Amino acid sequence: MVYEKIRGIISEQFHIDEDDITMDTSFREDLNADSLDLVELIMALEDEFELEVDDDDVEKINTVGDAVDYIKRIIE
Repeated sequence: MVYEKIRGIISEQFHIDEDDITMDTSFREDLNADSLDLVELIMALEDEFELEVDDDDVEKINTVGDAVDYIKRIIE
């Protein structure tokens, strides 16, 4: 469920097909995300899951899998 929601957000934000997004997809390397892209993505995730990502943790979220694991830890 978390993974599917995140894939939807990433697909919309980066204009790519959800089928091209895997747990190993890197925001910087695979999606060529810059700092602004990542800030917008984190804000979208915070809105979707009604949580706040700590600034220190943002640096640790490099792949889709990292984002899924982080959100699952917070909401479960």
